[in-house]
Order: sequence, then structure tokens, then C-alpha cells
Amino acid sequence: MQDWRWMTAADLGRGIGAGEIDPIALTEVYLDAIDAHEFRDRIYARVTHDRARAEAKASSARAKAGMRRSALDGVPVSWKDLFDTAGIGTEAGTALMQGRVPDTDAEVLKAATAAGLVCLGKTHMSEIAFSGLGLNPITATPPCVNDHDAVAGGSSSGAATSVAFGLAAAGIGSDTGGSVRIPSAWNDLVGLKTTHGRLSLEGVVPLCLTFDTVGPLCRSVEDANLLLALLEGRKPADLTGHSLDGVRLMVLDTIVPDDVRDAPRDAFEGAVARLKAAGAQIEHRYFCQLFDAFRVTGDLYAADSYGWWRDLVEAHPERMFPQILERVRGGKSVGGADYCAGWNLLRDIRKQYHAETAQFDAVIMPTAPILPPNAERLLSDDDYYKSENLLALRNTRVANLMDVCSVTLPTGVPSCGIMLNGQNGTEEALLRVAVAAERALK
Repeated sequence: MQDWRWMTAADLGRGIGAGEIDPIALTEVYLDAIDAHEFRDRIYARVTHDRARAEAKASSARAKAGMRRSALDGVPVSWKDLFDTAGIGTEAGTALMQGRVPDTDAEVLKAATAAGLVCLGKTHMSEIAFSGLGLNPITATPPCVNDHDAVAGGSSSGAATSVAFGLAAAGIGSDTGGSVRIPSAWNDLVGLKTTHGRLSLEGVVPLCLTFDTVGPLCRSVEDANLLLALLEGRKPADLTGHSLDGVRLMVLDTIVPDDVRDAPRDAFEGAVARLKAAGAQIEHRYFCQLFDAFRVTGDLYAADSYGWWRDLVEAHPERMFPQILERVRGGKSVGGADYCAGWNLLRDIRKQYHAETAQFDAVIMPTAPILPPNAERLLSDDDYYKSENLLALRNTRVANLMDVCSVTLPTGVPSCGIMLNGQNGTEEALLRVAVAAERALK
């Protein structure tokens, strides 16, 4: 039964459907593993034992009656601590929201529950989701599965580690600048960043409402496809029969290759070679307008986040991790005209980017140019924290700035992922490419 903890969500669902796995027993395996784990309190903010057991009991009854609601009915998953859960604390990794208990579930959690997913609990995260590192001295810092002294990546740090350490079949997180894909890459998982607006943000504590997205962190592209469908309340895309023969992949040579460290660079080059050997056509392209997009990104993110968080932050700034406080307060100095001008420029660049990349099936790049940094050094060295945080988020942010969907895949090299960016709203097409790439990279 312990083997269940390392199976994909899809395989667990098939086991339940075949009568080989009972959702009650499966949920107890996960709850027991969570409660006994040395990193339990660094990964889970709250474990929802009662809810999980009630949902597993109902799922078990449906399975026995032949009335399963979805392919993942009965599969236990974790939720980042910014998704509202009725009667259960939702604090977004910050003391500013300590004791906050919402009355209703977030819309995506409602959809998942209606499809039969079992809620195991709420996972730790970067404070207010404003960091790509996952370091959070205010609540807890989950460890990277490959280096327990290193951070796990953020902001969906606990979501990733709940899966990587076998404490959930999948995790649901959010991605504003890389917060699903960085922790997925650093913990050797698949992470899907959806197009902005694709999945509901109702009941999700915001960071930047103009960039926030919801997405799964999981063990396979198939899992990501099934979870996307459940969170949206529709049927999953058909991923069968797809290959890389004739698939056109664009290597982005602007910004993202700069200062990539040895392990991520070598892993990316090795992955590209395997994709090419599997039939993909690889072309390198430069998109110089990306420099202008990055130039305005600081103002747009900071102003958006400060606009929502300002009252809470200024009421109790002493409760915040200074690095996060400094980032969010950066929005104070952004004027309305500069903010509007930045958005006008970014919209124009997006149009140019979409036109430039439309001929390709995906744009590929290293998910992160660095490996997970040491947590203690990040806490003791402010300059190191700032430089590593900016580097961690740099490559993933391209998809958020250009408003496209994106998926990260493991390369087989620990904590080194490869990222495939699609077009706006084309998650199904991207996942078909990704499932073929996944096979080539194994």
C-alpha cells in the first residue's frame, strides 16, 4: 500500500475504478504518512483529516455503486494555502491573515470536490505568494526533495513537496511569475501554468490579479491534463497517439539563456538533443522586444500587489518577512500614468510575440537558470536572496508576461526542468506536445 504514495494520480484513479484500491484505505495511507513525516509541519500548514475521511468514504461508496464522478474520483490531493476552504484556515503564508477562516470553498476547490477529489489539507507557501524561492521564515520553509538544506522553490513550495515526498497524489497551486513551475522543476515534477483567466480565481487570495493563474503540480502530463479538466469542470483532452514527428520547437535565445548555471544548461541541452532525436524540429529565434517587457515588469507586479495588499501591509508591516515587505512596498512609487503606459507597451509586445511564435508548436527553454539555493544563506545574505529570487523567476516569467500557457517537465537531471510554452488558451495542444516530449525525456 505504501507504493500508492508514488503512483501518478491517473494510475491511482484507474486502480480505484478497477476495484483494486479503496479510496478510504488510500486516504488513510496518505494521512498516516503525513502525520509521521519528519517534514510534516514544514510542508502542511493544516491537515484536514475529517474532511479527507468524509470525502474518501463518499468516494468509496460511489466506486462500489459504479457511480464514480471522474477518472480521479477518490484521489487525495493538497491545496496551496491561498485557496479558500470553508471552515478551515486560509492564511496565504502570512501573519497578516493569521486566523482567517473563510465561509466557502474557492470555485476551483468546489469543482474538484464535485469531481470526487479528496482534500488532504493546506500547504505552506512563500509569503503572499511573492517569491520564487519558497523561503518563508514567518510560517515554514519546505525543503527541496533533492537537497533538504535548500529551498523547494516558490511560491507553491508546499504543493510541490507534498507530492515529491509522497504526501499527496498531486498539489494545486498558483502561478503569477513561475510559482507552479519553479517548485515543480526543482522537485522533479510536472507543473502546468494555465492561461490567465482559464481557471477561476474566485476564492483565491490574490497576489497580482492581472497575472495570477491556477495550476496543478503532479507526476505526469496525464495528471496535469486530468486535473485541468476537473478544475474547469469539463472533459479532459485526448492525449493518445501523439508524437514529436514534425513538431516545431523554438528555442528562445533572448534573455533566458543568459547566466544559466552548468547543471541546468547541460540538462537543457541534453533534453533538446533527445527531443530532436525523437523527431522534433528545433529552431533558434531571438525576440528583442522581450527586453522592453522585462523593463516594465517590476512596476506592473509591484503596483498590482500593493494595490490589493496595501491596507494589510501598512497596518502591520512588522509582521512581514522584510524581503517580501520591500517587494510589495515597491508599488508605492509607481504612478498611475507609468502603470498604464507599462500595460499598453506590454499588450503591444504580446501581440508581436504571439505572431512571432504562432508557427511553432511550443517555445522551449530551461525552467530555471539556477539550482535550489541554500535556505540558511538566503536568510543571512540579503543581496544573495534578491539576486537568486530574480534569477529563479526570470525564465518562467516569460509565459506570464506574454500571457500564454506553459508546462515544465523533468529532464532526468535532479532539479533541472525543461519548459514548453504554448499560445494563449491552447493548453490542450500544449499538453499533446508535452506528453510526447515526456516520453522522449524518460
